[in-house]
Amino acid sequence: QKQLVESGGGLVQPGGSLRLSCAASGFTLEHYAIGWFRQAPGKGREGVSCIKSSDGSTYYADSVKGRFTISRDNAENTVYLQMNSLKPEDTAVYYCARRWVIDTATLQEWHTYEYDFWGQGTQVTVAS
Repeated sequence: QKQLVESGGGLVQPGGSLRLSCAASGFTLEHYAIGWFRQAPGKGREGVSCIKSSDGSTYYADSVKGRFTISRDNAENTVYLQMNSLKPEDTAVYYCARRWVIDTATLQEWHTYEYDFWGQGTQVTVAS
């Protein structure tokens, strides 16, 4: 059974760091682009970062560029999101998802319909 499981969320003070994990089972993660999205209360799901399958190229939303880093460990079948210099506005439920669309032309448009499997989410709260 195909599954994505996020972990690593929690409560952190502004300026702090967290590393989120997205562990895949039932499929080989490196064969797909994997994206991270987040959803704050009362808001829509927002694309945060994505890593391509073919060459491992990485993409970031402007709001997190320079602070977040996405990476992939093929041996562990896991994608990570290192989040540094966290701000209160980063507070949200973070989801990882598998992108089924092969064409990468629209990858940075962050269309949720281009992703077919989603994890259950992990809560990140940035507050003092």
